[in-house]
Amino acid sequence: MSSKDDFVFSKSALMSTKAGKDILKQVLLRERGYKQYNKYKMKYEMEFEDFTKRFLLSLHRRIISDNSPNSTVSQFAEEVGSQDMELESATKIEDIKTRLSRPEILADRVQRILNSNFVKMTFPVFNALFDGSMAYYKEDLSNELRTSIIDGHIIAIDLSEPMDRIMDKDEDVEYLDDYRLMNPYILDIAREKISQGGDSVLKAFEEGFKDARIGQLIDQKLKMKPESITDEHMIGCYKKYRSIMGTAGRNMALNQTPLNEIYHLGMSKASESVGCGNEMQDSINEGAIKIPSWPLYYSLIANDVRKGFELTLKKSEIYLDEAKLALEFLPEEFELKPFLTFLFLTVNHYNQYWYHDITKRDLFKYFERTIHPLTRKLH
Repeated sequence: MSSKDDFVFSKSALMSTKAGKDILKQVLLRERGYKQYNKYKMKYEMEFEDFTKRFLLSLHRRIISDNSPNSTVSQFAEEVGSQDMELESATKIEDIKTRLSRPEILADRVQRILNSNFVKMTFPVFNALFDGSMAYYKEDLSNELRTSIIDGHIIAIDLSEPMDRIMDKDEDVEYLDDYRLMNPYILDIAREKISQGGDSVLKAFEEGFKDARIGQLIDQKLKMKPESITDEHMIGCYKKYRSIMGTAGRNMALNQTPLNEIYHLGMSKASESVGCGNEMQDSINEGAIKIPSWPLYYSLIANDVRKGFELTLKKSEIYLDEAKLALEFLPEEFELKPFLTFLFLTVNHYNQYWYHDITKRDLFKYFERTIHPLTRKLH
């Protein structure tokens, strides 16, 4: 499996969950879904380094050639609607530009933001979805176009990493100003590459990016005012997952019906399911229930932290069941259906693993003591 935390998919970890045991069974029997998934995992391992180099070179070229980085950063902050993306002064921006003009420094920052589960878990998936759609539509596109569209969407997803870190201020704190300068150029690279798929593909991306920003802003407001958390707010917050990942799925079919809608459904709901697991993992890593998150909302409403995490796991299963509906729309002859079935099995294991880890370590009482004081009035 592809993840920045390889131990989550070790044999012992797989043995700890029901979904993991199903994965091991597929591996042992060499079933078609596993073989297809393994093919694209190996492709990821062979090609990810080249992707990183392409990304780094494009980013470096844009940074060193921009004569007005101050304006570039300001325009980006205005577009995404967040003052957090601004830098303090033109002098500071020039200092950061000089620092990031050194290839080894920029390479370090790029490696940091690429070390993301959403990037590493989706790279093989996008390649498979693109191949599946081209086989379905019997189209023969150039490798250059294929690479551009896939690269563009991976880079767009990667943009969420520095933006999240800037807003959360809980990771890479010493590099946040560097990320503020990098952000607009990352978006520019993604747009340029995605635009090569045509107007329909670019339009779908822009609409998805806009919705993702809405979700990000709801997330930010909940961080500042955690006592306002509601079910509707959490659904809005999850736009940041389903919009950008669903749009990427849509465009792996070049936004052509019917696969654009089928891929959108599968990818958006699978990403929301992964979001639940990610919130459980982040709660462990941060030593407190993540704000905002389904574990926080459910813990407060149920007045029971154990119940909160139990319901979060069930929520992840509901999202995943919706993702599986996409399989029902695929024609029988769609050759990568076993791949998608296996993919959803890995998502299920990921979520079950983190719930099992919290349960095994009996962190519920600890999390109860760390709940944000402002939210306690909901009890």
